[in-house]
This record gives sequence, structure tokens and C-alpha cells, in this order.
Amino acid sequence: MACMKLGSKSEAFHRDGHNWFCSSGLQSDCIVEVGESSFHLHKFPLLTRSKLLEDLIAEQSTDNGTTCILQLDDLPGGTNSFVLVAKFCYGVRIELDALNIVRLRCAAEYLGMTEEYGEGNLISQTENFLKEVFSHWTDSLQALETCEEVLPLAEEIHIVSRCIHSLAMKACADPSLFSWPMSARSRDAPQSPEEGNVFWNGIWTSGKSNSAGDDWWYEDVSFLTLPLYKRLIQAVVSNGMKPEKVAGALMCYARRYLPLLGRQSSFQNVKQDALGSTIKTTPQADQRNLLEEIVELLPDQKGIAPTKFLLRLLRTAILLHAGPSCRENLEKRIGAQLDQAVLEDLLIPNVGYSSETLYDIDCVQRMLDHFMMVDRDDPPTTNFMLDEGQLLGGDGGGSQSFAPVTLVANLIDNFLAEVAPDVNFRLAKFQSLAALIPDYARRIDDGIYRAIDIYLKAHPWLTDSERELLCRLMNCQKLSLEASTHAAQNERLPLRVIVQVLFFEQLRLRTSVAGWFYVSDNLENSQNLALTRNDDGIQEHGEEVDVRERIVELEKECMSMKQEIEKLMKNKGSWNMFLRKLGFGKTKKANGAQKPRNVKESSAMEDSTTPLMDGGGVVDDGDRNNGKSGRLD
Repeated sequence: MACMKLGSKSEAFHRDGHNWFCSSGLQSDCIVEVGESSFHLHKFPLLTRSKLLEDLIAEQSTDNGTTCILQLDDLPGGTNSFVLVAKFCYGVRIELDALNIVRLRCAAEYLGMTEEYGEGNLISQTENFLKEVFSHWTDSLQALETCEEVLPLAEEIHIVSRCIHSLAMKACADPSLFSWPMSARSRDAPQSPEEGNVFWNGIWTSGKSNSAGDDWWYEDVSFLTLPLYKRLIQAVVSNGMKPEKVAGALMCYARRYLPLLGRQSSFQNVKQDALGSTIKTTPQADQRNLLEEIVELLPDQKGIAPTKFLLRLLRTAILLHAGPSCRENLEKRIGAQLDQAVLEDLLIPNVGYSSETLYDIDCVQRMLDHFMMVDRDDPPTTNFMLDEGQLLGGDGGGSQSFAPVTLVANLIDNFLAEVAPDVNFRLAKFQSLAALIPDYARRIDDGIYRAIDIYLKAHPWLTDSERELLCRLMNCQKLSLEASTHAAQNERLPLRVIVQVLFFEQLRLRTSVAGWFYVSDNLENSQNLALTRNDDGIQEHGEEVDVRERIVELEKECMSMKQEIEKLMKNKGSWNMFLRKLGFGKTKKANGAQKPRNVKESSAMEDSTTPLMDGGGVVDDGDRNNGKSGRLD
């Protein structure tokens, strides 16, 4: 910490209760009252240093030599400041540091202690020391904190602005180049060079490492009051600080003074917080003002602030009843990067007594509306009548990166499933939220199917027409094998939807089987060709090994497919009985179809796959044996 000593005389003041006396041997002829304290002093040392004191003494001067009494109730810094002023006037040793320099400078300005009343007067001495203070990070920060005690005089003589400028310049500088001290407040820093610490730039810093992150100054400035902190943030922005660092500093400040940011989204906590029974820190009005100011200071660029932090801010803004403009600002910011959100933070409880649903569904819908407006992804052209692996993205669904709109689709489907059990969740609101997601955004519709199923279970009073209307939100062609199996046995679904699910599932299975037969025929031809080449003496051993390995793989795939089909048909029951109940005709017998080479496996496949009819048409079993997919007449 920077330090400056003035005066050379030994201590000449002593205190008795609220009274201060100067032991100079001369009788006091002037009493200066500052607050509850009284200073018994002498006129001459005071009037030769201060214009104000000279004027006040002159007003009370009399010829009878009575003691004059001076009132200085408005002196900046009060008693503590005047003790230093009085010692300076008497030439007694005083010590200036970052904690008392601002008060003393303001007191000198108030008393008019200029060079006209003695060379090296208090104003010039304090100004010279302020220059040294502004060259150090910690001293500048401490000086700025003490400005709160002497406002607005500190503003008038530009101490506040100079402290902020000094801090902003140091915060924007590269710490790796200039070795600015990081995370070293004087109240927490060591006061002796222990454990490898060295004294540098006015503070003790670690001598082990000179590296520093971008957040080295966040914690230090978080102790400032909101008005000063806001001005500091504006100063670092004007000095060209990166938006990411500005957002990081604001997040640190918000976490310190907004305790609701760290609260979990449980309804018990929300009720307690709304009643103010658990949070006994900063008043709610001050927290609301702080939150609104932080939202205004946050950089506008997308992705600067984490979505999780923005969602916590929004939840806190709702609890604190922040202004509509603040909440709208947060909803737009979150909507622009909704693909980075997680379900836990999206569950924002309703706190009003007139709220219908447990969670704020309207807020989520507004954020989703904004996301869909700013999303510029082109709809992909995908054929969804594929096998299970292709439905998930070509490799089983893990390695490919998802587009933002796909991530948001999964998030909203999970959100709908989470809030679906709410009996007050109206069907129209469910439909409006789910319909905002375009069809191309969902690679598979298992998520929306799960949400619909939960909603149907929690709302058993829905009519058949309402159930069918709700089921239109999903695409039966894009259900996975597991979801299709579940839907085929789901009594909550309308009969028309079950028929559609069974039809598309049967069609996909028949397509897979036909593809297997096509590959099997090609492999048989390749094997015959290899044998012919062997007779001619041109067989290649490597090719023969590859063909054998492929045949083994295909046999394994065939057996696996057979087991899945048998399991599916066992769950679905008898096709003939089911079709007769629906009023469809009987299946046609296939005549003259040539069996594949593996007769045993082919017969098992035919026994376990009964064709599905739609609209009175019949699927020909002979087409399957010829290696083709089913055709609807």
C-alpha cells in the first residue's frame, strides 16, 4: 500500500472523551466543534493554513480576548478528517494512505487550504499523493470505495472519475504483459512476505507465478456499490474490453448481491422467496433495481452470457417482479440461444396466485417464438422411411452434431413431457407450443410421442376428436422400433393412430427384409463367380475371405432380424383376427414364388411377418419372396 508522511513534530494531541487538546503549553483561544467532538486549539496555526477558518475566526474576533467557537458540522470525513487537518496545521507527523487520502483531500478543499495560505499546503500535498495512489490497482480501488463517504465533493473535484479511469485502464491491460496484481484486495492479502510472496506495486503478490486469467479483477471490483460499479463497467466498455470479460464481471457481481440466483427451482423455495421469509439480505426493491441495471449492462452479442445464467436471471426477475422491459429483454436474449438451454433451468415456476399451471409455459413459448424467428437453418431433405440406424443419423445417432433447431426440438419435447401431468395444462396451449417445432427439426418423434402419451394419461377426459387432434403433432413414420411397439399396444391412442403405426412399422420391416434378400442374392452370385475363377486358376484368396466374412455377418443380421420380428408379432397378436375386426379382406396366397437359397430361414421369416392392408387393399406375400417391398392396391 502506498504511504506518505507529512510533518516532523512529535504527537502533541491527546483525547479526553469527546474533547481533543493540544499540549503546546499555551492556553486555547479557539474551539472547533465537529459533530460530537470539540477541539481546543489556537487561532494562529489554523488561520494561516485555511481560508474558511480565517473567515470564521475573523467574524468572531473581539477585543476582550474571549475564546471563539467555530462550527464545522459539514466537514467531509467528520472528526477523523479534522484530526489530521489539525495535526497538519501544527506540523505534527501524519501518515497518508489510500484509506484516508480521499477524505483528507475533500476536507482540504472544503477548508480552502490552497497555496495562498502557505507553500506546500494540504491541497497540493494530497494531490501529489493521489497521483501515486492512481498508479496502483489496490490503492485506486480502496480510494474509490472511500469516495462513498464524501460524495458529492469527491465528484466535484473529480476524484471519483480519476479512480474509475485508473481502474479501467488497468483492467483492460494485458496482465501477462504488465503483471497487474490479480485477486489481491488489501483486506485479504498477506501483510508480510511469507510463503514466497513479494512486495510489488504497493501490494503483496505471489512470486510463484506471473500468469493471470481474464477474471483476475472480477472479485476485487464486486465490493463496489452499484452506482460506482456501473460507472466502472461503462468505463471498461469504452476502453474496448471484450464483451466476454464484461459479461463475466457482471455475472460475478450478480451472484454476490442476488442470492435468489443460486436458489433451486423448487416450489417450496419459490413460495418462501415470494413471501420474503428466507432471504434476509438486500431489500427486495434494491435487488430488483440491481437486476435491472445488470440486464441493461450486459453486452447484446449472442452467446456472450451463458444461457443458464440468463435463465436464472429471468427466474429471479419474475420473483422480484422486475419491470416488463427487463423480462422481455431477458426472454429475447435466451430465445436467441435457446439451443444451449437445459430442461432444469427451463422449468420456471409460476408465482402468482392466479396462475393456472405450475410452470410458466407462456414464458417458454415466447422464448421459443423468438428462437424460431432468428433461426436461419434450412430444412433438411430427409427420407424418413429408413431403418432404425439411419433414422438416428446414419451411425446409430451418436457422432453427428445436431443443428440448433434439432436441439431445441428435443428440449421442447422434454419440457412438454415434464409439464404434461399438470391437469390445468390446456390442450390448446400444448398444441400451440408443440406446433412451433417444424417437422424437419425432429429426427425421430419419440420425444413428442412420449409427451403426448403422458398428457393423455393425465387428461383421461379428452374426447376422441381431441385425442386425434393431439396425435397429429407426431409423425408415425418417424417413430423408432421401440416407440412403435409401445404405440401399437397403447390403449390411450385413437384406433386410427394405432393402425397408422402398425402399417408404417410393417412397411419398414418388409423393406428391411427385401433389402436383405437383395444383398443375399448378390453375394450368391459373387460366390459363384469366385468358384468359376478358381477353375480358371485366377481366384484371389483375399476376396474369398472377405466374401465368407460378409456371409457370416449377414447370417447374424438375419437371425437378429428374425428375433425382432417374432417379438413384435407376438406383442401385436394375430394379424388375421385384427384385420377381420377392422372389416378388411383376407390375404392372398402367393403362388409360384421361388424360395431363396436358405429355405429354412426364409420359411421362418414368412411365418413371422403377416402383411398389413390399408384402405381395403391387399399386400401380396409373393412380392416379399421376390425381394420387393409391399405394394398397396
